[in-house]
Amino acid sequence: MMPEIVSGAPLLLLWACLGYLLGSVPFGLVITRMLGLGDVRAIGSGNIGATNVLRTGNRPAAAATLILDAGKGGAAVLLARWLAGEDAAQIAGFMAFLGHCFPVWLGFRGGKGVATFLGLLIALAWPVGLAACGTWLATARTFRISSLAALIAATSAPVWAFLLGLPQVALLAAALAVLVLIRHAANIRRLLDGSEPRIGATRD
Repeated sequence: MMPEIVSGAPLLLLWACLGYLLGSVPFGLVITRMLGLGDVRAIGSGNIGATNVLRTGNRPAAAATLILDAGKGGAAVLLARWLAGEDAAQIAGFMAFLGHCFPVWLGFRGGKGVATFLGLLIALAWPVGLAACGTWLATARTFRISSLAALIAATSAPVWAFLLGLPQVALLAAALAVLVLIRHAANIRRLLDGSEPRIGATRD
């Protein structure tokens, strides 16, 4: 179930483009370069997300990356909702996620989208977003594996949407969860063979 489509195609296309451009800002790369930490793509897993930024040893940089990556997803949703409507908000949020994962500025090689996913979900339906964030925290504290926490949080999101009586976001949450799974294919293989590192190790 999705919100009723009430906006015209040109308006929805506009918000799809704006959402993508907002999501494609590579905050992890920008922050590490501004702080003289080097190119985050040459560190650890080569990912531009907060987990890999943490491997520079700079926790404030990692925290800033996490907040800004989540914030751009939330901003895309809130701006589209404010200026257009709920249908545009979902499209803008989805495209912000794609922008983070496949930014045109970096040859379409971006992050894995977890922070952006959680940020847009909080803005779209905060009970679902907070439930997914809580799932991530509980899993991370229990197993100390960032990728496992991300996978469980993402796949729990559509379930939380139904349980919390918000089926209008379940389809989008499910689509994003599938993309998170795809982006974590290598992590899933390492989880299955027991070689996935724990939080604070050298790979993502």
